Amino acid sequence: MPIEYPQRQDRASAAAKGRLGSTQSDSWRFALFCLGIYIGCWLLAAVEPYHRRDWLLENLLVFIAIPYVVFQQWKCPFRPATNVSLLLFLCLHAVGAHFTYSEVPYDAWAQKLAGYRITDLFGWDRNHFDRLVHLAYGVLVFPAARELYARRAVASELTLTLIATQFIVATSAAYELIEWGAVLVVDQDLGMAYLGIQGDVWDAHKDVLLASAGAIISAVGASVRHATSAHSRSSD
Repeated sequence: MPIEYPQRQDRASAAAKGRLGSTQSDSWRFALFCLGIYIGCWLLAAVEPYHRRDWLLENLLVFIAIPYVVFQQWKCPFRPATNVSLLLFLCLHAVGAHFTYSEVPYDAWAQKLAGYRITDLFGWDRNHFDRLVHLAYGVLVFPAARELYARRAVASELTLTLIATQFIVATSAAYELIEWGAVLVVDQDLGMAYLGIQGDVWDAHKDVLLASAGAIISAVGASVRHATSAHSRSSD
């Protein structure tokens, strides 16, 4: 058996550290790239929003969440796929805040692009952009929640998946309570624009359900990927 001399071991260790540093540097650059895209999207959405006071209310949690995400990235950047997921969700939210969620003109966009209205196609009687964003919250924020918990807890893949799913359900319900509390302290017109219930008394319940469904979809996808990866490693 060949002897691995200390000098060779040191060189191998240095090479491994170099690859790790390079990977982390690439992740950092990609995280900054995603942040730059979001800032550009947010600035565009901040120009003459439909309802300035509603736009401000919609962005209050963003002013808290973005510094927290940046801080976490500074400590250890998320995986590129996770950053893309966060970017998509935040851009969707920026669009909803600009138009107010109940007035996002996706029907007009579809009419111009495809020649038909989405509302007519599905027979809807309300604007469903808010439903899309609540579902997207579950699907797209789940990976970041799972990564954060994986950094702090030594747990099985199943346990981490369950914890991240519970996080999405809990924060979605908490957001509905925050909305209710905000409406109590602002005028009625602003409150209705912020809530965006559009006459649906079960709006909050459906929003939490959609976020939960999104988290479950993402959790199943993560479990399938993990099982496939484990099977591939065992086959090798």
